Amino acid sequence: MRILFLCTGNSCRSQMAEGWGRLLFPEVEFYSAGVEKHGLNPRMLEVMSEAGVDMSGHTSKLLDDLPNVTFDYVVTLCGHAAENCPFFAGGGKRVHRGFDDPPLLTAEANSEEARLKVFRRVRDEIRDMVAGIPYSLED
Repeated sequence: MRILFLCTGNSCRSQMAEGWGRLLFPEVEFYSAGVEKHGLNPRMLEVMSEAGVDMSGHTSKLLDDLPNVTFDYVVTLCGHAAENCPFFAGGGKRVHRGFDDPPLLTAEANSEEARLKVFRRVRDEIRDMVAGIPYSLED
């Protein structure tokens, strides 16, 4: 099984989902990409490391960086990606599972701990969705 997690910038939510997927289900091929490339969010890296998820080797990718991969599922994690998700020839079932955007929610937070609290919450929500695969991807 091959699963793509798609978000706007492939910097936070889609990276978290890919990281959890690779940890929890090594027999499944997980990928992440963005409709834009924003680089990896350092707070995402921090909270994933806290949870024991190795994100070394991860890079921010565009869909064009995965030209020859067919997917069983394409999971959009934000509204922008869901609205701008391209057609995949031979691609899999499209599913939307929206999550809050930690960088957006924490832009005006008054402390680093407040920011990390939001990142941790979203990390754990994404973990719960990924842990239920494939059932969490059924409509």
